[in-house]
Amino acid sequence: MLTLLSYMNWTPLNITVRVGCHLVYETTVPTSVLFVLRPRLEGRVLVMQERLSFGIGQPSYEFQDSHGNITYRSMLMPGRNEIIHDGLVAVSSLPDTRDVNGELISVGQLPSEWLRYTLPSRYCDSDKLMDFAWAHFGPIPHGIERVQAICDWVHKHIEYRFGSGRPDLSASEVIARRHGVCRDFAHAAIALCRAFNLPARYVTGHLPDIGYLDPGTPMDFHAYCEVYLGQDWLTFDPRFNVPRIGRVKVAHGSDAVDGAFATIYGEAKLVHFQVWAYQVNPQQVSVGDPINLAFRLDGTPRVRLN
Repeated sequence: MLTLLSYMNWTPLNITVRVGCHLVYETTVPTSVLFVLRPRLEGRVLVMQERLSFGIGQPSYEFQDSHGNITYRSMLMPGRNEIIHDGLVAVSSLPDTRDVNGELISVGQLPSEWLRYTLPSRYCDSDKLMDFAWAHFGPIPHGIERVQAICDWVHKHIEYRFGSGRPDLSASEVIARRHGVCRDFAHAAIALCRAFNLPARYVTGHLPDIGYLDPGTPMDFHAYCEVYLGQDWLTFDPRFNVPRIGRVKVAHGSDAVDGAFATIYGEAKLVHFQVWAYQVNPQQVSVGDPINLAFRLDGTPRVRLN
């Protein structure tokens, strides 16, 4: 039986999203690799069907990394290596929430496992942004108002340039050059939050265009952030800066190091990269079917339920 509290927190999973990717690597020698591709089994999602293939003859095993991400350790063999993930995931038609449950917790009372998300990291160099953060956001009340002001600033002052990403850019460098891709937006917002001891973590996953006009760019993995406010991690996305519907989280961590879909220990060339995330009718589409955007239900301002 549902209690009143559980009923109030219950969310109907009334939209189906097809998510996945097709990756092809070529290498000349056996090369160790970690893959993080499967959705995390948390929040307002339910994996209905799923398929994951690492190619013929490639050994792999599953484990959870230190952030709880579903990780696969495998080996790329000489020649062509195909990796395919495909899934149908039920999600809620409700957008990201901005409801803060409970009082803000001081850093001295944070759960110990969240403390890592208050510290500078490789790409979220909050220690280099202390003066900037306090000059721009110091007068704003601590909590969700300050976090939203940070996201507003990043959204307004960092230009999104498709294809401009680099694997060596930190948040301070992104803020200095004033352009980047979604991971750069996330790193900048996270670093500025951490400058105020607000726990913030990097998130990567899939974001379909449910209730949102298709921007016309190729589908890709998406990066955003979560900030611990009250008793919950709330989603913020400085790239789009509006609550969105249908996120499917794959990984979270301190920064993009923990959210990489592939970590390769050696040399391997990525020769094919395809990602999909779009709403479908589960009665018409199954895992393993060819990717056919004629069955796509999103990409328009209108939200269609299953």
